[in-house]
Amino acid sequence: MNKQSHNKLVSFIWSIADDCLRDVYVRGKYRDVILPMIVLRRLDALLEPTKEAVLEELAFQRDEAKFTEWDENGLREASGYVFYNTSKWTLQQIKDTATNSSQILQANFEDYLNGFSPNVKEIIEKFKLRSQVRHMATKDVLLDVLEKFTSPYINLTPFEKEDPEGRKLPALSNLGMGYVFEELIRKFNEENNEEAGEHFTPREVIDLMTHIIFDPIKENLPPVMTIYDPACGSGGMLTESQNFIKDEEGSIRAMGDVYLFGKEINDETYAICKSDMMIKGNDPANIRVGSTLSTDEFAGKSFDFMLSNPPYGKSWSSEQKYIKDGKDVIDPRFKIQLANYWGQLEDVDAVPRSSDGQLLFLMEMVSKMKPLSQSPTGTRIASVHNGSSLFTGDAGGGESNIRRHIIENDWLEAIIQLPNNLFYNTGITTYIWILSNNKAAHRKGKVQLIDANSLYKKLRKNLGNKNCELTAQHINEIRDVYVSALSRKRNDNDPEDALEAMMFDNSDFGYYKATIERPKRLKSQFTAARVASLRYDNRLQEPMQWAYEQYGDDLYKNLASYKEEVLAWCEEQDLNLSSAYKTKLTKAATWSKHLKLVQAAQSLYNTIGDEVFMDYNALQKQ
Repeated sequence: MNKQSHNKLVSFIWSIADDCLRDVYVRGKYRDVILPMIVLRRLDALLEPTKEAVLEELAFQRDEAKFTEWDENGLREASGYVFYNTSKWTLQQIKDTATNSSQILQANFEDYLNGFSPNVKEIIEKFKLRSQVRHMATKDVLLDVLEKFTSPYINLTPFEKEDPEGRKLPALSNLGMGYVFEELIRKFNEENNEEAGEHFTPREVIDLMTHIIFDPIKENLPPVMTIYDPACGSGGMLTESQNFIKDEEGSIRAMGDVYLFGKEINDETYAICKSDMMIKGNDPANIRVGSTLSTDEFAGKSFDFMLSNPPYGKSWSSEQKYIKDGKDVIDPRFKIQLANYWGQLEDVDAVPRSSDGQLLFLMEMVSKMKPLSQSPTGTRIASVHNGSSLFTGDAGGGESNIRRHIIENDWLEAIIQLPNNLFYNTGITTYIWILSNNKAAHRKGKVQLIDANSLYKKLRKNLGNKNCELTAQHINEIRDVYVSALSRKRNDNDPEDALEAMMFDNSDFGYYKATIERPKRLKSQFTAARVASLRYDNRLQEPMQWAYEQYGDDLYKNLASYKEEVLAWCEEQDLNLSSAYKTKLTKAATWSKHLKLVQAAQSLYNTIGDEVFMDYNALQKQ
């Protein structure tokens, strides 16, 4: 889908919200209706052509075969997808047969929702669509919304079609669906003055990552491939990886099957991802919902390729109890062994600070790398990070241990710095980390750093924080420099946006934390002012100094007779002393203690004078 078609579709969908929901929902809540209805119509439009076949299969199972439970395989075969709907309705039929009765319309719509296969019902539950249908029916806008979403001028399917005037309506791919989702979320949240939320990965960044991951081994791809994203969002990286591998017009084609796996914590994006997995014929059971850090959903499983843009700068303190028990790490994904100063292996934790969990996602992927004994190609990983993963943490800390674990095992192939303002919701510098446990011979013991910060094309109009993009030429240039594994420095004849790259030895990234200690040095000197200051307690200096200036040395003999006057002065000055400090101020022992300090210091002052001592040992000898 091109930009013009994308903008037209977003505007059309936004007009649905404005036309139908304006007086029923606050603008920030439009998403509660619009997003699930997009997904529902997307699924519904695909099932329309096979509706009769599904009903015939259902009648056969019910009337002839006398099944007490439906055979899902038969229903899936009839629908042509891994999902189906056994009700007599489609959204178009519900709209066409609607009357003025909102109760009947609601009942028909709920009957339609109840007819879906269990995998779609889960999506409906994640979106809380049933409650929204009831609310819209109560407010008499359900039919209006249905009319909008069944319009022949909108195409939410992954297949191209024509409108009533014969104009082509482009297909809406999974990535295109992700873009629409991102754009709508941004619009909805701008209405509420909220942040747009998670970082959606731009198409060109995914394109770069897939080229980097697959191009170097395009002649040696495994016959059956598994691809995993531990923070899969709406599934863009997964489906684009699959498209890249299986593109019949491209240079890379998988001869076998490709299986996609992912996990997402946000219910809305999970529902969108799962629906698109079903549309493309992938197993939706491989997409899980929940926190990747809290639960090792794919424990014991390894993958051929992993691509991800995990959340960065986001606290994981709420998941800490699943990873650590006190100081002990209880999740094996985040336990590693490193050699100490004497070369002995010891258990250390691979847990960063609780304020930023992006390296935990990297360790999740590292823990699921395929050993070479299991697959001769091993595993290749591409992960997006900000600068925190590069620099934070002292030697021996969690972040440093993770970096050391990866580099000492010789898994880190390259780090690519991307241009600023490339992502929609952040303008900070971002990096792509490339890992492999099967490095080419010329890469062994090396890490390549690529500076692509100056490679970008300015957008005519900003999209959130995004004000630039990578072109196909930029992507090819970065890929070529990466594949060549050579150093490349910019010279005077190069343009300003020329790419730079350097190869480093793994050992160049190692360091120790050294604590430098030195003897404590104090400057010592007696002065009349310093001796006089010992007469007063530091916390009671103001009232003690006033009292001494008023009554002089008589305070040490007749303190009790001045008690009320001293306390009255404290009240007038609004010193707000606690009862403990009032007692201390009017206690003879307090004044006596400080008098002795003054007398001792005066005696020393008379003997030593005001000489300055830079060596405390020399002062003691006096």
